[in-house]
Amino acid sequence: MKTFIVEKTASGGFTMGRAFVVNRNNLSADTYRIESKDADTEIAKYQKAVREATAQLEELAKTSDIFAAHFEMVQDPALYAGVTDKITSESQNAQLALENTTAEFAAIFDSMEDEYMKERGADVRDVRDRLMRSLKGITQNVLEGIHDKVILVAEDLSPSDTSNINLDFVLGFATELGGVTSHVSIIARNLELPALVGVKGLMEEVKSDDFLILDASNGKVILDPDEETIQKYKALEEEYRKHKKELEALSSLPATTLDGKTVKVYANVGNLEDVKKAVHRGIEGIGLFRSEFLYMKNTHFPTEEEQFEVYKQAAILCPKELIIRTLDIGGDKSLPYYTFEPEENPFLGWRAIRISLDLEDVFKAQLRAILRASAFGKVKIMYPMIISLEELIKANTILNICKNELAAESIAFDPDIKVGIMVETPASVLCIENFAKHVDFFSIGTNDLTQYILAVDRGNKKIAKLYDSFHPAVVQSIQRIIDAGHKEGIEVGMCGEFAGDEKAAVLLLGLGLDEFSMSAGATANIKNIIRNTSYEKAKECAGKAVTAFTTQEVKDILSCFHN
Repeated sequence: MKTFIVEKTASGGFTMGRAFVVNRNNLSADTYRIESKDADTEIAKYQKAVREATAQLEELAKTSDIFAAHFEMVQDPALYAGVTDKITSESQNAQLALENTTAEFAAIFDSMEDEYMKERGADVRDVRDRLMRSLKGITQNVLEGIHDKVILVAEDLSPSDTSNINLDFVLGFATELGGVTSHVSIIARNLELPALVGVKGLMEEVKSDDFLILDASNGKVILDPDEETIQKYKALEEEYRKHKKELEALSSLPATTLDGKTVKVYANVGNLEDVKKAVHRGIEGIGLFRSEFLYMKNTHFPTEEEQFEVYKQAAILCPKELIIRTLDIGGDKSLPYYTFEPEENPFLGWRAIRISLDLEDVFKAQLRAILRASAFGKVKIMYPMIISLEELIKANTILNICKNELAAESIAFDPDIKVGIMVETPASVLCIENFAKHVDFFSIGTNDLTQYILAVDRGNKKIAKLYDSFHPAVVQSIQRIIDAGHKEGIEVGMCGEFAGDEKAAVLLLGLGLDEFSMSAGATANIKNIIRNTSYEKAKECAGKAVTAFTTQEVKDILSCFHN
């Protein structure tokens, strides 16, 4: 018996069964160079691969946002130009040109700060593999041998991989690569299947038909368990199943504590499909609509009308509250149709509200679209990465210009639309009392806030262990933000990953957080924790945690509360 320990799980729960190890075809590019006279032939090969991939993706794109993005990506003029330029200018064969061009594209996503966007590099690699199989004449599906219920074990799994699987046969997922926002993680959460990602050494040790236990609630993969362990996990699996049914039955109930304190539990979304799924789970509000996906999945800056249609539908689907974050993109988040100058420190560079204030026409198109959508529901506007009152004033000045324009054009909108800011920088924390006098709400972005306060690049594996939102400096900052907001009578929410961390729920409740926003799949569990907690006791626990000197002390205080 051998146990693999994983720090983060992608989707909770327990399962056990035989492993199906995914061994891929070799899709490495041929490395030979071509003569100039052969360039047209290589380009023709690539064009044929694009046609075949487009035909394959066309049907898949009708029912999947992921494959709709792949459908656009495989026909992307920038991708085509990159490949053909390497063929004609650098004498690379079609396979090598594809491999090198997509490596450059994927590197852009890999360097991004946002975890969700970082994982989109996997989509680029999936498109590359689809095109490469066509170039190499490979038609065999490596997953066609699944006919019984199995645990899928792989180095990683792409959207194309999972599209070829009968998911009725999948008990769970375990991959050596990937993060909690990877495609396989999203699939697992949507299917509510156990999944563990980033399991080091998995592919070396596990063979097909090996018996595995996935303990995705505690971060363990157990290879060849003994009978006693199997029986133990059968009991845990049954207990978990019953608990999950109980949570689902209560998911539409409000998040009200044992002593009558009610908070909002909302969802983070990136598109209309996410909104539909959130509403289906009984979620009443959207705490973060990531508008940048409208820009990332496009061949141009989306027009006012294109954005309006999306925001309008989102407002109709979720009429009680919809918080739309304005464009949060920058030096570390590139667009295929806009050239960003190279930056030495993109995390500290030209991004988010800085871009919107500089590209005023782009900003106005978005603000007008959001304002128009506000006629169809309770829409709020949220500015990201604000560090100064000057930025806030300038953004609101542009917003008022848009209001006056729409009024002059007799176009309906909410003239009293609420405006708030993301609090995600040390500057905004230090100036929080001043900001509280000029906005309608705060939303704490703990992903960036933790990174900036601790000066830790969360994408750097060497120092990843230093990135911890339970650090006293972060906890004390959260308390300061909440206190400043409440002093001025405004709501304070949180839309970073910390809001969906069950270990942090009591702390955030006790600190006075008004609104928790997270992935839709995590809401039922957070609501359940809140409903079974005394607000007064949570305040007492948080009071101790906020005076702690070390990260471990904070965690120990919270652990004592749960025990």
